[in-house]
Amino acid sequence: MLRVAVVGAGPAGSSAAETLAKAGIETYLFERKLDNAKPCGGAIPLCMVSEFELPPEIIDRRVTKMKMISPSNVEVNIGQTLKPDEYIGMCRREVLDGFMRDRAARLGAKLINGTVYQLDIPTTDREAYTLHYADHSNGTKTGEMKSLKVDLVIGADGANSRVAKAIEAGDYNYAIAFQERIRLPEAQMAYYEDLAEMYVGDDVSTDFYAWVFPKHDHVAVGTGTMKAHKATIKNLQAGIRARAAHRLVGGQIIKVEAHPIPEHPRPHRVRGRVALVGDAAGTVTKSSGEGIYFAAKSARMCAETIVAASNSGQRIPTEADLKRYLKLWDRKYGMTYKVLDLLQRVFYRSDATREAFVEMCSDIDVQRLTFDSYLYKTVVPSNPLVQMKITAKTIGSLLRGNALAP
Repeated sequence: MLRVAVVGAGPAGSSAAETLAKAGIETYLFERKLDNAKPCGGAIPLCMVSEFELPPEIIDRRVTKMKMISPSNVEVNIGQTLKPDEYIGMCRREVLDGFMRDRAARLGAKLINGTVYQLDIPTTDREAYTLHYADHSNGTKTGEMKSLKVDLVIGADGANSRVAKAIEAGDYNYAIAFQERIRLPEAQMAYYEDLAEMYVGDDVSTDFYAWVFPKHDHVAVGTGTMKAHKATIKNLQAGIRARAAHRLVGGQIIKVEAHPIPEHPRPHRVRGRVALVGDAAGTVTKSSGEGIYFAAKSARMCAETIVAASNSGQRIPTEADLKRYLKLWDRKYGMTYKVLDLLQRVFYRSDATREAFVEMCSDIDVQRLTFDSYLYKTVVPSNPLVQMKITAKTIGSLLRGNALAP
């Protein structure tokens, strides 16, 4: 019977473990910190709520309005194209992750509160992989050293993936996300009842954006940048705090968080009988910086590939079998990544291009295309006339902001 270890129990690892366990495959799900709260904007698209059967109680806020705020503080309200039942879900990662992890365990995955330190690579195609880990079930940080032999490993252990290092998957560039959770007075919090804000400008991020996202009883205020220097990220966080200061009056910082976020896929996402998913594989999108849905989706696709190739655990899949997941993934989402990469290159390179970007967001056709793409995870094909109109508006906005100047 097939034995699979899933390292990391965020949305990616839990999705993989759930799919495997439901198929009757012996599944071990490792998580170092069961109360982990990854620094993350926590926005999830509508398609994730239905596709991953997320209950209403884990969604803190249903955002139906967004403000895009330019470097010169021009505000554009977007969200008019949303239908009455459409929204962007805002979650706390500790709540979302805990729900998905516990569900996987209820369905049969063996949850291990442990830190995986080493993965021994077998010398033949049939030998087992050996994971060496510290079991923290005794309540200590050091834990008790143990080992486990499995046939397959899924690395869902984030940007600093030890599984990726073990299989020499190669490095990638990464950004740093920095976020403060700020509890606001009731009157201030009411402003963010169903509203999220995104700020652009060199003062808040030289290559990305900053955000104020509402949660259960606080707002998440953060930024991200590829220029991952400690002083840089602190200056940028000070920038978003200054830009949003009038909305944060009386706020109290209740948590400060920082975490690396991959900027592109790793050179090798499958090696031998080891597959990488989520941040470990590099599934975060450019431009939007979104990772939760794509992490969970990549893991589910990987696990479904394993279930099919193994005949629900009756045979051990090969490297070629696992690589089918990558072909399916690239075929389904490759264009989405290319388009978002292009948008980041064009619109995030200067304050002039950012002003043009915010101006363009005021167009209803652009809003409809953007929201449909985000909510349902497709690069929505508009009719040719609408495509031409959006292209013309894009060029016009760039010209007016002198954004096409070298």
